Amino acid sequence: MTIASQHSSGDILADRRADYARMLAEGGDFSGAAELMEQALEISPDWAAGWYHLAEYAEKAANRKAAAAALGRVLALAPEDPFGATLRLAVLGAADVPAAPPSRYVEQLFDDYAQRFDTALVDKLDYSVPQKLAALVDEGIETRHFAHVTDLGCGTGLFGERIRERAAFLEGFDLSANMLAKAREKRVYDRLAQADLSLSPEDSGVFDPAHAVERADLASAADVLMYLGNLAPVFVIAARLVAAGGHFAFSVEDAEAEEAYVLRPSLRYAHGEGYVRECAQEAGFTVLESRQTVIRTDAGAPVTGRLYLARRRGPTPGGSAG
Repeated sequence: MTIASQHSSGDILADRRADYARMLAEGGDFSGAAELMEQALEISPDWAAGWYHLAEYAEKAANRKAAAAALGRVLALAPEDPFGATLRLAVLGAADVPAAPPSRYVEQLFDDYAQRFDTALVDKLDYSVPQKLAALVDEGIETRHFAHVTDLGCGTGLFGERIRERAAFLEGFDLSANMLAKAREKRVYDRLAQADLSLSPEDSGVFDPAHAVERADLASAADVLMYLGNLAPVFVIAARLVAAGGHFAFSVEDAEAEEAYVLRPSLRYAHGEGYVRECAQEAGFTVLESRQTVIRTDAGAPVTGRLYLARRRGPTPGGSAG
C-alpha cells in the first residue's frame, strides 16, 4: 500500500482533481494544490495516498496543522504506515521521534526503489559509502581473506561487490525482497535472505539453526543505520553475529551534535558520535576507526556521514581479553 500503488483513488473525478493538484504543486502553488486535493478527498475519503499527498502540499504551504491532521488520517486508514506518516509527524513536531521507522515503510520504500537504486544513488547522488567502507576495511584489517562475511542491509549488493574477492563465503540480508532480487542478479552472494534489523536477534531473521551465532569474522552495514534511530538492537545482532576478534564495519549520517540521534526532513536518522561509540562499547565492540566524510548529496547539498570500523572484544590467541 504505497503511494505508487495507490496512484488512483478508484474514482475518475477524484483522480482528475488529484492530477490538477499535482500540476499546481509542480508549479509551486501548494495552497491551490492542497485545496484541490481536499476536493478529491471529499469524493474518495478512504484514499490513504491522497491524504498523504494533501499532507505534503499543506506542509509546503506552511500549514503544519493541516498537514498533521492529514497524516493522522493516513495512519487511521493505513495503520502499518507504509507511507512513513509517523516519521513525517515527528518532523513536523506533532509527535515524538520514533526509535525506528515503521518496517513496512522501509520495506516498501526500497521495494519501489530497487529497479533504479544503483543508477539513482551512484550516478545522481554521488553515493560513495560502499567503496569508502571497503577502503576502510582494507586499511584497518591486516587480514586479506575472510572466511565468512555478513552484509547487513545489503541492498542491491554494492558493498558485496567490493568485498567478494576477500570473502570465502558472503551472505547478505535485507528487508526489501526487491532489493534482494537485484542483488541475486549480480551473483555476488553465496546466500541471501530477508531480515529486519529493528527487531530482536531472535526475530530479526539473521539467525536460525543452520546459521548460528558468532559465524562471521566481518559484518558490514553500509548506509543502513540511518534507517534506524535506536541503534542498540542492531549492535546486539552484530555482537551475536561476529566472532570474538572479528570486525564490524558500518556507516551513519553524522548528527554533528551531542544528541543520540535526530530525525532529519529526509526521514533518515543522523547519529551522534558519542552515542555510536556508547552503543558499540555496550555491545562488546571497540571502535578502531571513526572517519568523517561526505557520503552522498541531497538536493544538491553534501550529506556528511561517519564510517566506523570496530572489533568485537574477546579472547585473543594468547588467552587474554582483547
